[in-house]
Amino acid sequence: MPRGMQKSRTLRRVFRKTPGSRNVLHYKKRKPSKAHCSSCGAELKGVSRERPYRTNNMSKTEKRPERPYGGVLCSRCTRKTIKENIKKEKT
Repeated sequence: MPRGMQKSRTLRRVFRKTPGSRNVLHYKKRKPSKAHCSSCGAELKGVSRERPYRTNNMSKTEKRPERPYGGVLCSRCTRKTIKENIKKEKT
C-alpha cells in the first residue's frame, strides 16, 4: 500500500525491473515545464528540461544555446532584436 504522499499525481509513477525480475513501482518528481521566450512566449528549443540537481552537473552549453540571448529569447525574436539594435546604431 503506497504512502499518502505517493497517492497524489504530483509524483510520476515509474516501473522498474529488479534483478530478481520483479516489477516495482518507483515514485519520481516530474520534470519542470519547458522554458518560454520572454518576448513572444514561444517554447525555447535547445534548453534543457531537467530537475535542478541534474542541471547543476551539466556543462553550460548543454543547458542553453550558445548565442546572444540564448535561453531567454527564441531564434525569431533574437534575430529581430539584433536587427533593431543595428538599425539604432546606424542612425
